[in-house]
Amino acid sequence: MTVAQFETIGLWLGLAALYIFIVLAINDVLKKSQAPKMGRFFVWLVLFLSPLVFIIKTVVQYFLE
Repeated sequence: MTVAQFETIGLWLGLAALYIFIVLAINDVLKKSQAPKMGRFFVWLVLFLSPLVFIIKTVVQYFLE
């Protein structure tokens, strides 16, 4: 395994761990605040679309190289 591969794997794992903590924190806030269902839907929609864009960007860069 090269250093670049190790850095890439570390980046993805680190971002995944950070994202899991963010999801847990937002879930806790939404439960405690008793937010309406429509508000919860948009919070989760934005929360899950943001990493999807990051993944799509990486895939597109891979195929363009």
